[in-house]
Amino acid sequence: MKFPDETGLQAESALQNTRRRIALRFVLAIGILSFFADFTYEGARSVYGPFLAGLAASAVVVSAVTGFGELVGYGFRLISGRWADRTGSFWMIAIFGYFVQLLAVPALALARNWPTAAALIILERFGRATRNPPRDAMLSHAGSEIGFGRAFGVHEAMDQFGALFGPLMVAGILAWRGSYRLAFAALLIPMAICLSLVLIAHHIYPRPHDLEIKTGSVKTKGLPRVFWTYLIGAALVAAGFADFPLIAFHFTRVASVPKDLVPVAYAIAMGVSGTGSLLFGRWLDRFGVALLIPLTLIAAAFAPLVFLGGFWLALGGAALWGLGMGVHESIIPAIVAPMVPPDRRASAYGLFTAGYGIFWFIGSAVMGILYDHSITAAVIFCVLTQFAAVPLFLIVKRQMSIQP
Repeated sequence: MKFPDETGLQAESALQNTRRRIALRFVLAIGILSFFADFTYEGARSVYGPFLAGLAASAVVVSAVTGFGELVGYGFRLISGRWADRTGSFWMIAIFGYFVQLLAVPALALARNWPTAAALIILERFGRATRNPPRDAMLSHAGSEIGFGRAFGVHEAMDQFGALFGPLMVAGILAWRGSYRLAFAALLIPMAICLSLVLIAHHIYPRPHDLEIKTGSVKTKGLPRVFWTYLIGAALVAAGFADFPLIAFHFTRVASVPKDLVPVAYAIAMGVSGTGSLLFGRWLDRFGVALLIPLTLIAAAFAPLVFLGGFWLALGGAALWGLGMGVHESIIPAIVAPMVPPDRRASAYGLFTAGYGIFWFIGSAVMGILYDHSITAAVIFCVLTQFAAVPLFLIVKRQMSIQP
C-alpha cells in the first residue's frame, strides 16, 4: 500500500535524477569543447619559452611576457565577470572570448619578432580572461546538482587531456620538421573544431542557469570574509607557481631536457593534471577544503626538481607541476562556488581570478629577476610563498565546508 505522498516523492526523485543527468551532460559538453580549446592553446604554450628565445628574447622578457599575459588573463576577468552578472549574457561573452583566444594561436605562425609574438600571446590570454568567468559560473550551476568538485573536476580533466595531446602533436611536428611556425599553423584544426562546438553547445544548452534550483533571494553586503581569506591564500600559491614557459626556457638553457622533448615534458604535466583533476574533484566533495593543504605542500616540490635536477628529476618536477595545475584549475575555483550566492558567482570568479592573476604576474616577474641572478634563490621564493598559503587555508577550513 502506498502512502498518499509517495507518488509525489517519486516524481520529485525522478525530476532530480533528470536534472542531474542534464547537468552532467552539460559539464561533459563544456569539457569536450574545452578539450579542443586546450589542445590548441596549450599546444602553443608548451613551446612559448623556446620560441621566444629563438626570437632573441631573454629570460626576463620570457618571464615578463608570460607573467603579464597571466596578469591580463586573470585581471580582465574582474571586468568580464561583472559584465556577465549585470547583463546575463554568459554565452555571448564566453563565445567572444573563445574566438579571440583561439584565433590568436595560429597567428603566431606569422610572428617574425618577439614583440609581435608577445602581443599575440597576451591577446590569447585576454580571450581566455573574457570567457572564463561566465563559463565557470555556468559550470557552477551544473555543480549545484552533481557536486561542485565533481563538475569542476570532470571538466578540468577533459580540459587537461586536451592539454596533453596538443603538446604531443607539437612535439611530433618539431621532431618531423623542426618548425615552430608549422606547429602553430597545424593548430588551426583543433581551433576550428572547438569554435564549432562552442556554437553547438550554446544551441543545445542556452540557459544553463536553469539547472540550479533557486533557494530564494539572499541580500548580502559584499562578499564574505572567508572569500577574502581564501583569495589571499590562493594568491600566495599563484605567486610561487612558475609559469611553464620559464621552466621550458630553463630546460633549453641548461639542456636538462632536450629541446625536442620539452613539449613531451609539458604533455606529461598535463596528463598528471587531467588525471588528478578527476580524483581531486571527487575528494573535494568528500573532504572539503582540507584537501587543498597536502596538495599545496606536495605540488611546491616541483621547483627544486625542475630548476635544480637532471633529466629524470626534471621530468618528475614537471609531473608535480602538472599536479599543481590540476589543483589550480579544478579544486581552487570549485571552492569559490559555495562561498557566494549564485547571482554573484561570475563577479566573484572575476574578482578572485583577478587577484590571483595579479599575484601570478608579480611572482613571475620576481622569479625572472631572481633566476637571472640565482636559480637557487628563485627556487626558494617558489617554495616559501606556496608554504605561506597553508595557514590561511587552515583558517578557511575552520570557517566552511564543501557539501557533496
